[in-house]
Amino acid sequence: MAYKAGVDRKQQMLFPETVDEYVSGDNPVRFIDAFVAKLDMSKLGFERAVPAREGTPGYDPRDLLKLFIYGYLNRMRSSRRLERETHRNVEVIWLVGRLRPDHKTIAEFRRKHVKALKQVSKEFVLLCRKLDLFSAQMVFVDGSKLRAVNSKDRNFTVPKLRVLLARIEANIEQYLAAVEAQDAQEKEQPGATDPGLQEKLKAFQERKQEYEGYLKHLQESGESQVSLTDADSRLMKSQGDMKVCFNAQIAVDAKHHLIVADDVTNEVNDERQLAPMAMAAKEALGVEALEVAADAGYHVGTQVVECEANGITPYAPKPKSSSKNQAAGLYTKEAFTYSAERDEYLCPAGQKLGLSTQTVVKGRKLSYYANWPACAGCPLRAQCTTSEQGRRIMRTPEEARLEAMADRLKERPELMLQRKSSVEHPFGTMKWTWDGYYFLMRGLNKVRGEFSLMTLAYNLRRVLSLLGVECLLEALRTGKMPVPQPI
Repeated sequence: MAYKAGVDRKQQMLFPETVDEYVSGDNPVRFIDAFVAKLDMSKLGFERAVPAREGTPGYDPRDLLKLFIYGYLNRMRSSRRLERETHRNVEVIWLVGRLRPDHKTIAEFRRKHVKALKQVSKEFVLLCRKLDLFSAQMVFVDGSKLRAVNSKDRNFTVPKLRVLLARIEANIEQYLAAVEAQDAQEKEQPGATDPGLQEKLKAFQERKQEYEGYLKHLQESGESQVSLTDADSRLMKSQGDMKVCFNAQIAVDAKHHLIVADDVTNEVNDERQLAPMAMAAKEALGVEALEVAADAGYHVGTQVVECEANGITPYAPKPKSSSKNQAAGLYTKEAFTYSAERDEYLCPAGQKLGLSTQTVVKGRKLSYYANWPACAGCPLRAQCTTSEQGRRIMRTPEEARLEAMADRLKERPELMLQRKSSVEHPFGTMKWTWDGYYFLMRGLNKVRGEFSLMTLAYNLRRVLSLLGVECLLEALRTGKMPVPQPI
């Protein structure tokens, strides 16, 4: 049997008369075009939103924005690749009207408009809100590490610098000894035995000065590390390894798993991210009260208090204890039961630990509970403490809120499974399916704008799957969800 035959390349064909005929009515580029056309570019902060009266005409920021939305929606983030697509991709040719900006123009647009790009993402969230695509009751918060444009070799911490300096000093001593030996040899036999020895020694001394400068900067600034390529990036633990990253945060609504708020920070953990992300989600949803669920990395008393003060009910499980007592096989704090009525703890041996001292640390009152006489003759002392005085329990001002949160979580254990299936999926899609596990831009503000493009593309792809292009176009025209027509 013969193979299926293609068309002869030299055969003459009658192409459609307009580029519009190449793009079907349900193509996503039609919604991208209509969505951008509705935006108030001046209000969002785009330059040249109104064309200048004099000078060489520039590109309409709407066209460049369409190009970037299309690129991130189709896993094309590189400005050079987007430039190629303007020459060969029929969808892009239709979208930007056969314009062919060079890659420098494309990259410069993204670099200049990082704040405006973040506002565009918020505009799409607002559209989803108008279309009633959010539950506006429960959101899930999570974070993930995305690689920065900075290698580990160009990131320095105080311990790393001290190791490097000790190594360099040893090398310098070795080379100094070699120079002395060479000088002694030259007295007996003229001519250098190693002409490059002095250059090597000079290179080590210069590197030592460089590292000492980094160490001095860290000690004076109080920072824990310094990155040379991207000064805002930090060394973080990611997938069991240490990598130079940024910490990307999202808040996902429970109804259709759409991202309602996003941010990027260079904090190495999630301890201070619960309240900011929850309040950003609350503002985006336009509600007075909201529930937020997160993993154990967000279990921080001060964050819980801040959430509750702003009408947000948090759910975050207590992390597994990693205290020294647990490592030593001793009773952890969980073995002691607190009574709010009597303001005392009950130890595993049945003894009562009353309030002994209070101290104020950074504006927070810390209370300590103990019962030294009972500890002195306690049969369980060897399993409880190694202190000569006895066991002492510390209680923070936020602990009552944390205990109340733990009780709420016991009543709704399904939340943690729901959280995992809702908020981890967007990161999996963006990082591994769409090759978005790294940033292309440098600087905290710039990567925030880039990440907003990622979340916009994720939301757009998900809404297109939920409603379809034609339904979205109709919703964009009317400002409300179309009423399904009877069959």
